[in-house]
Amino acid sequence: MSGHAKAARWLLTVCTVLALAAPPALARDDEPITDPFPEDPALADFGLVLEEMTQLPKTEPVPPTTDDRIKRHARINYVGEVPDGSGRLYVPDLNGPMYLLENGVPRVYLDVGNTFEPDFWSHKGLGSGFGFVAFDPEFAENGRFYTTHTEADAALTTKPPDLWPQPKTVIHSVITEWTADDPSAPVFTGTKREMLRIGFMSYIHAIQQIGFNPVAKPGDEDYGLLYLAVGDGGRGVSSDDPQNLAVPQGKILRIDPRGTNSANGKYGIPAANPFVGKEGALGEIYAYGFRDPHRFSFDTGGRNRLYVGSIGEHEIESIYEVRAGDNLGWGEREGPFVYKRSDKCNLYPLPADDAKYRYTYPVAAYDHDPPPDLPCGADSGHAVAGGFVYRGGNIPFLQGKYLFGDLVDGRIWYTESGEMRHGSKKMATMHQLRLFDTAGNEKTMADFAGDDRIDLRFGVDGSDELFVLAKANGKIWRVTGVKHV
Repeated sequence: MSGHAKAARWLLTVCTVLALAAPPALARDDEPITDPFPEDPALADFGLVLEEMTQLPKTEPVPPTTDDRIKRHARINYVGEVPDGSGRLYVPDLNGPMYLLENGVPRVYLDVGNTFEPDFWSHKGLGSGFGFVAFDPEFAENGRFYTTHTEADAALTTKPPDLWPQPKTVIHSVITEWTADDPSAPVFTGTKREMLRIGFMSYIHAIQQIGFNPVAKPGDEDYGLLYLAVGDGGRGVSSDDPQNLAVPQGKILRIDPRGTNSANGKYGIPAANPFVGKEGALGEIYAYGFRDPHRFSFDTGGRNRLYVGSIGEHEIESIYEVRAGDNLGWGEREGPFVYKRSDKCNLYPLPADDAKYRYTYPVAAYDHDPPPDLPCGADSGHAVAGGFVYRGGNIPFLQGKYLFGDLVDGRIWYTESGEMRHGSKKMATMHQLRLFDTAGNEKTMADFAGDDRIDLRFGVDGSDELFVLAKANGKIWRVTGVKHV
């Protein structure tokens, strides 16, 4: 080989190496992104062992629904532990009842649906009905707990919302405070009072979850403050409601149930909330720019981070670490991409000057990967189920891992909480978990639930041990260990 040929070959080799080492060229911000996350999460070399704990009674929405997605064995939304040292677990069902479990046996503690008939609404809208319950940290002494449920029909004209209602409101989300005469009783008797009512223009994305910070102690700034995950009512695709600090929709609110300085005088607005005193802003707002903040949880170890699983519009399902004052960007952003109301079928790269907007981006996310023949705007069958950072003591191998999943198809993933960094441009690596029964057989959630549509949820007890739930068959499983392959 001549010297010139050798030089040419050397130059070609160098150019090839440099090309391979260089980062991929960024798409122009006016060019749509066809596949936001080209690679799927890798399958882990271990999985969760699920032990069936109980099956909740079959329930039906009233009146009967025409939506097959609502025709579930039981529309159970969560399982948690009553904070009174009794070890009792509680389970809300969207169709109305709240159960207490003692040794795995469910008994109706309170039927929220029957209490609010005929205004109670559960047969239209995937989140409609008795959505969630949150027990006061001092429930054992004061007997107080809080629920969110939906109302419609006559309630829309006879019960005015407390905060700005969306135009052409069709449903109300209602926060109620209950006080038990005897906190240790197996069935509720006591009093109730309505605390807050918000109006929405569609049957989706209302108030999804309510809850207290389980780590906060008496004297802490956050102790006894109630967080509300408020969706955009489906209006974020056509308005700036999630970005508008004057309205409650598309926000996480934080209120003081024992205070009285709100506009309706039925709750307090914490002085430490980030927009208190800001002209034109609701003091109740803790963070904003949400489409559907479906589930949130606090990491009870480490730095007590607040993680929110937010369901996307077009393609992106996201987990965020949320801090006071954060703006997640909806409906200008969907996950770490630009969303344009003028083109609802595509997402776009972030602009070069994106930093000036100060949006908060996900710490983990995945895309839908819809089939090529699925029309734009059709339901792709994916939605994120926010979960928990495992801080229990029974399964040391899971310590510090954030476990979450997909509501519909039931896949379960984990990320390392140490990789989930607020403000980082690099998201945590997702790993798909295998699933096993107690005999060691590998299964899918479809096998466990007996249905391809799982309606997956997660829960934890007072020791931060993890549960998995499925509306499909109304069953709850304990995560009892891991199995390596």
